[in-house]
Amino acid sequence: MKIWRMALSVLALSLVMTGCSREAAPPASDTEIPNDVAGKEVGEVAAADERSVSDSTSWPDRKHLPNDLSPFEGKIGKTYKESESSWQKVPTAPKGAPNVIVILLDDVGFGQTSTFGGLIPTPNLDELANEGLRYNRFHTTAICGPSRAALLTGRNHHQSGSGFLMEWATGFPSYSAYIPKSTATIAEILKGNGYSTWWYGKNHNTPDWEATVSGPFDRWPTGLGFDYFYGFNAGETHQYYPVLFENTVPVEPDKSPEEGYHFMTDMTDRAIARMKFAKSVAPDKPFFMYFAPGAMHAPHHVTAEWREKFKGKFDMGWDKYREEVFERQKKMGIVPAETKLTERPEWVPAWDSLSDDQKKAYNALFENFAGYFAFTDHEVGRLIDAVDELPDADNTLVIYIVGDNGASAEGGPDGTMNEIKNLNGLSTTLDEILENLDKLGGPESEPHYPVGWAWAGNTPFQWVKQVASHLGGTRNPMVIRWPAKIKHDEQPRDAFLHLVDVVPTILEAANIPMPDTVNGIEQKPLVGKSFLASFSDSQFSGRPEQYFEVFSNRSMYADGWKANAQHTLPWRQDLAPGNWEKDEWELYNLEEDFSEANNLASENPDKLAELKKKFDQAAKDNEVYPMDDRGAGRLGMPKPPVPGAIPDSKIYTYYPGAVRIPEVAGPSMKNASWTLTADVKAEGGKTEGVILAVGGVAAGLVLYLDSGIPVFDYNFFEKHTTLKGNKAVTGDANIEVDFDYQGDKPGGAAKLILKVNGETVATGEVPETVAGRFGIDTFGIGEDTGQPVTHEYEPPNAFTGEIEKVVVEMK
Repeated sequence: MKIWRMALSVLALSLVMTGCSREAAPPASDTEIPNDVAGKEVGEVAAADERSVSDSTSWPDRKHLPNDLSPFEGKIGKTYKESESSWQKVPTAPKGAPNVIVILLDDVGFGQTSTFGGLIPTPNLDELANEGLRYNRFHTTAICGPSRAALLTGRNHHQSGSGFLMEWATGFPSYSAYIPKSTATIAEILKGNGYSTWWYGKNHNTPDWEATVSGPFDRWPTGLGFDYFYGFNAGETHQYYPVLFENTVPVEPDKSPEEGYHFMTDMTDRAIARMKFAKSVAPDKPFFMYFAPGAMHAPHHVTAEWREKFKGKFDMGWDKYREEVFERQKKMGIVPAETKLTERPEWVPAWDSLSDDQKKAYNALFENFAGYFAFTDHEVGRLIDAVDELPDADNTLVIYIVGDNGASAEGGPDGTMNEIKNLNGLSTTLDEILENLDKLGGPESEPHYPVGWAWAGNTPFQWVKQVASHLGGTRNPMVIRWPAKIKHDEQPRDAFLHLVDVVPTILEAANIPMPDTVNGIEQKPLVGKSFLASFSDSQFSGRPEQYFEVFSNRSMYADGWKANAQHTLPWRQDLAPGNWEKDEWELYNLEEDFSEANNLASENPDKLAELKKKFDQAAKDNEVYPMDDRGAGRLGMPKPPVPGAIPDSKIYTYYPGAVRIPEVAGPSMKNASWTLTADVKAEGGKTEGVILAVGGVAAGLVLYLDSGIPVFDYNFFEKHTTLKGNKAVTGDANIEVDFDYQGDKPGGAAKLILKVNGETVATGEVPETVAGRFGIDTFGIGEDTGQPVTHEYEPPNAFTGEIEKVVVEMK
């Protein structure tokens, strides 16, 4: 596989270097682009398409996808002598349809980038904005997977089966994590209309119980309309040891972290190579690229070189940070001059009240994040530089959405060096952070900054990621560049927009209608509206209404007014308030109050009542109900079995090559007793490698041979309990681990026994066990793909003997 990919890359580069693309296409300045695109309604198609057959009104029928070949226009006789050949045509994009690149970052606050007044320099985003337009009232859903579903489908996230994240999925259609076939993605539509479609980076929209070799694959990116996918199927991944797939096949990085590997660079390299290759082969065929890095989601992984650029840059602390950013935002025109800076909430301590140790730890974690952000900006800049070298660079529409929600407070009050530990409801102590700062940003860390820096990152708004009731969770910067159609305007566009508006905007730009049916399935109407007119009209007003709901935090916007009800806390998965009627609703007039600083609920009860009624109707129309505020309860709820698996099975049998199985799709080796039995062949001290592994650096368990000696390691958030045999195994051997769970509630202790050929060779006890999830890595047999469970070996540490089978029996 590596050899094939290398050959492909060499061929792509050789084609580009020889100038094939330049010779095969006219120069960028000569690219033909319809002048009337912006004036047409969404879905209106030009009557004439020079690349269609003569009967262009009937073929291609863009209202029903996919299209077959064009009608045969030749003549068929009994033999070729009285026949006339005529090649049928494949559907092509309308003349002048642009290349489209949608860049989506993860977990970014409105006040973090220099482009929108923040103190983290993002020069490449600055440059893109200086060539195009800034949008300062663009909105997301407040959480990643739902935002991505809304972005890709043009429907609200509940309509797209994505009311919350797949890890918290429940058996209700709006919360199942299944994107329905009645909400076809933008890629499916563009592909059916002659586009190439590619997805790089994060995929948090394929249910993880379907992300195995058994599929089904129709909810993987390649089943959602994308010709090609290179990335990971989860909410996050380790940037040094990513859990990678190419299309539907697991692949490994071509080098180690010590050799300089980082996923952000890898995905950028691959995106550039395929883009250039495609334009070399078919320069007139437009492409749609969805470029979705894991950045800036935790774990914040970056080298010391980037982190040290920010040493001491945030010593002013989060209170002063907000003040400085707020003044910059006003000066730049990002926020209106009369905007008020919202007050510090009670859940964020004053910076001056902190100890020196707290300041040291909190600043180090945020400096690391800033370094990661600067590095990410650099990599995105490389992608844009490559775009600028294309023959049709001017006709490339770049939509850069800076975050799928606001800044994340999931690091907790003190931040963490082990984010997975936090997500399991276990806090990291300040001493643990300080003791491990030498690992910060590296492969042995999974860092996230504290709540206070998340609050500061969302300047000038209240609240943070997950809190869909307030703008701190849902308002994200956006920059758009399209040289052929957009003239730079320094004044930000202030139309009220939402992710659902992106699909219709792309369709209008490409002069393609929203189809009535896709693959024979009638489509739900788009709820978004095109904002293409805003490219030339600075007074474009945007959406009149939009609801928001995530994790029972909810809001209703209508005609400049916004009603908010905050319900749950992002850093408290154990908290489920339960009584929605007790929520205190707030009311804001966004026409006069950009930042939601002046609560008018008591002054205008009639308007508040009106908006609450509107929310209830929107919730019914968009399938929001039933609301569910359980965090840990939903996370621990059993998910559907792998399709085709035996329901409620207690015995799991695996053979060599069973790798990259999502944790939820394997045996649930938490909060329960089990026995692991492996039948192997070994040659004494010559035999090395992993027999079974699940999880990784943050937490997990592994059975492996070290110079032939059996070793079992249970990693409880970097506290390792290790059992080791007393001699190397030789020949046919039966290795067994008995895990006797002692707890009467999740996360309890367990007694361990390691046996070889029925003889006990080691015993031990784990004082605490993982209650929720081991993390972001996977389950596998015969090697430890991705990140290692222990640094006693280098991944993948493939088994050098023979594995007949591995059986896990749940007690």
